[in-house]
Amino acid sequence: MGWRSLRTRILAYLVAIHLVLAGISWFVIRERPILLLAVEALFVVSIALGVMLVRSFFVPLELIRTGAELIGERDFTSQFRPVGQPEMDALLEIYNDMIRRLREERLTVQEQHYFLDRVLAASPAGIVTLDFDARIEQLNPSAGRLLGLGAEAAGRRLGELAPPLGAELAAVPVGASRVLALGPRRLKVARAELFDRGFPRSFLLVEELTEELRASEKAAYGKLIRLMSHEVNNSVGPVRSLLDSFRDYGAQLAADDREDFTQAVGIAIARLERLGAFVNGFAEVVRLPPPERRPCNVGRLLDEILLLLRPELERRHIACAWREREEVPPIDLDRNQIEQVLVNVLQNAMEAIGEDGRIELRLATEGGRPVLRLADTGPGVPEEVRPLLFTPFFSTKRDGRGLGLTLIREILAQHGFDVGLENRREGGAELWIGF
Repeated sequence: MGWRSLRTRILAYLVAIHLVLAGISWFVIRERPILLLAVEALFVVSIALGVMLVRSFFVPLELIRTGAELIGERDFTSQFRPVGQPEMDALLEIYNDMIRRLREERLTVQEQHYFLDRVLAASPAGIVTLDFDARIEQLNPSAGRLLGLGAEAAGRRLGELAPPLGAELAAVPVGASRVLALGPRRLKVARAELFDRGFPRSFLLVEELTEELRASEKAAYGKLIRLMSHEVNNSVGPVRSLLDSFRDYGAQLAADDREDFTQAVGIAIARLERLGAFVNGFAEVVRLPPPERRPCNVGRLLDEILLLLRPELERRHIACAWREREEVPPIDLDRNQIEQVLVNVLQNAMEAIGEDGRIELRLATEGGRPVLRLADTGPGVPEEVRPLLFTPFFSTKRDGRGLGLTLIREILAQHGFDVGLENRREGGAELWIGF
C-alpha cells in the first residue's frame, strides 16, 4: 500500500478518534456548555497539531520519493535543502553528496568518452571493436580506409566480410598479431581483449606496414643486387673480352674444327650477354630514379600506349577499349615511369588472356581522386597467389623473374599512388591505380 493511502488512514484515524472523544465529551458535559466549548476547542487544536505532525512525518518520505525519481531519470543536477529535522538533514546531506559525486563521475566519463572518440577518429591506426557476439560494433575512419570497409560492415561477423579479408581477420587469435597481405599493401593486425560490464570483448588494432616493409625489403635486396651486379659484371667483362680474342684463333684451326670452335665461342658470348642483361634487369629496380613530376593527361597517355601495342593486340585477337572515360584534371607524374607501368600492366593482361579476349579500361573519379581500372577476361588470379603478387621478384611464370610487378610497385610507391589487383565476379582480373 502506498504512502499516500497510509497518510490518509492516519489522518482518518485522528479525525475519527477525536470525533469519538468529542461525542463522549458532549454526553458527559452537556449540562455545562461552557466547558463543552472549551473541550471542543481543545479537540480542534489537537486535530490541527496531529495534521501538522503527520505532514512533517511524511515530508521525508516525499523527499525520498522525489530523489528516487530524479535518480531514475538520471537527473544529477538537483539537490535538496535542509528541512530542519536533524535526522532528515543528515540523510539529505548524504544524498546531495552522492548526487554531486555521480554528476562529477558522469561528466568525467563523458569527457573521457569524447576524448577517446576524438583520438580514435584522428588515429592513423585502425581500430575495430567487436560486441559480445563477436560482431563488428564500431570501426574508426583509419580502419575503414585500411581494410576497405564502410558503415555497412557494422553488425557483421569478421568471417562474413569479403574473402580473403574476412577469413584472415577472423583467424587472428586473441593476444596475437599477424601480417596480412592485401595486394601490394601489408597490414599488421593485432587482436586484444577487454572486459565490459564483467564480460570479455575483443578488438582489432590495424597498422599500415607497407612503406616500412617496402623500405626494409628494398634495402635488403638492393644490397644483394648491387653485390651480385658487381661480381657478375667484373667477371662478364673480362671473360667477354677473352672470348672475343679467342675468335681470332679460329683461322688457325683446321677447317673441320673451325666451325665448332666459332659456334661454341659465339654461344658463350651470347650467354654472357644474356647474363649481363639478366643482372642489369634487377639493377634497374634498385637504380630507379625519383620521379620527375609534370602534369600529364592519363587518358591521352593510354591512347598512345594502345596505339603502340595495337599490332600485338590484333595478333592475339584481343579487343581493348574504353568502358568509361571521365575527363579528369591532369595528374602530376613522371610520364616515362608511368608509361612503363601501364605497358607492363597491359602486357600482363595480354599474357593472361592469351588469345581471343577483351581488355576494358575505365578512368573515373572515385572517392575524390582519379582511379584507372584495367580489366581483362583472363582466368583471374588464384586466391593462394594473390597475397604474393607484389612480393619482390615473385612470378607465376615459368621463366619469369618477377621484375614487372616489382617495378610497378616501386614506381607507384615513389609517386604515392595506390594499386590493387582483384578478381572480377564475371571472370578475369582487374588492376586499379589510384592517383
